[in-house]
Amino acid sequence: MTSPRKSDRRTFLRQASVAAAVPAAATLLALDLPGTATAAPSAANLTDTLPDYAPVPASALGPAVNESGYFVGRIAGNLYWVTDGFLQAMFLTTTEGVVMVDAPPTIGRNLLRAIADVTRARGLPARVTHLVYSHYHADHIGAASIFDGAVKRIAHSETRRLLKAARDPNRPLPTVTFDERYELRVGGERLELSYHGPNHTPDNIFIHVPSAATLMVVDVIFPGWVPFKNLAESQDIPAWIAAHDLVLATPWHTLVGGHLGRLGTRADVALQRDYVQDLAANTRATLGTLDPTPFFARYGPTGNVWAIGKSYLDAAAEEAAAPVIAKYTGRLAAADVFTTANAAAMVNSTRIDAGILGPFGIHP
Repeated sequence: MTSPRKSDRRTFLRQASVAAAVPAAATLLALDLPGTATAAPSAANLTDTLPDYAPVPASALGPAVNESGYFVGRIAGNLYWVTDGFLQAMFLTTTEGVVMVDAPPTIGRNLLRAIADVTRARGLPARVTHLVYSHYHADHIGAASIFDGAVKRIAHSETRRLLKAARDPNRPLPTVTFDERYELRVGGERLELSYHGPNHTPDNIFIHVPSAATLMVVDVIFPGWVPFKNLAESQDIPAWIAAHDLVLATPWHTLVGGHLGRLGTRADVALQRDYVQDLAANTRATLGTLDPTPFFARYGPTGNVWAIGKSYLDAAAEEAAAPVIAKYTGRLAAADVFTTANAAAMVNSTRIDAGILGPFGIHP
């Protein structure tokens, strides 16, 4: 029997699925709805105070999720993808079992349901025999523990090191690791795993399925949308930027980006690269022209050096972001949501990584 809370939550997620990212975001936050015993009394008032944003272009949205909160679709051949509108995974069906790539917790056991949907219809085994980790982050492999039994878990060697330090039972250690390249052959199918150095994380890999002309690279490209906050919270911004060219240099037709509700194309990568390049150029220009005098005049007399730094950096991010927001609103979803935060990350990287320090350079 379904509890009232679970029923209300499922109803909310189903009704909200027209905006593909909302259901999974609600799941991520373990949303308690108004009218339940644990709902905050001020929830309705908080909703009224939240800001409005530009409409999401229809081209950014993917297929609607089903009543259970997921969509499963065929990419090509024996390769399939699963999404809840916020996260993505993919799996390859074979005569010997299923090869799963990533296990996002917001999709969770719906991964098992999606696999069953496909394999039952095709008369193929549903058991997951191999699980590939794109990288160590919990939002992408935090449900890896739901696949039990003799599962070979494959990842970069750095992923194993990072997971060993994390000690997360929901992210079991990989049993097979590699440093540069690894070819996985199962049931007549082949996956090519390759490492091109750090980008989003120190261990993020490329997963290529030649038979389906598909590449999976997670947390670099966000098809139809601007990158997530702070340039996808990437740990190496210059390498993350360079990864756009690496993705385009790889032969593929369909991209699985790991987030949001639709698959990607080469045009999506080129458009995001333009966005990032525009943001980088505006940032360099801003650091070369933004006058720091008002910030020193306002906060210098009090000795609040952090206020000087914060106000200057915030102003630089806003100035660098403004023309990019204007250019890409309507072309990339959420240009008005995350571009200022992305500019802030670009400002810091431009200063620290590129050495363009603006008024904080070498003292004369």
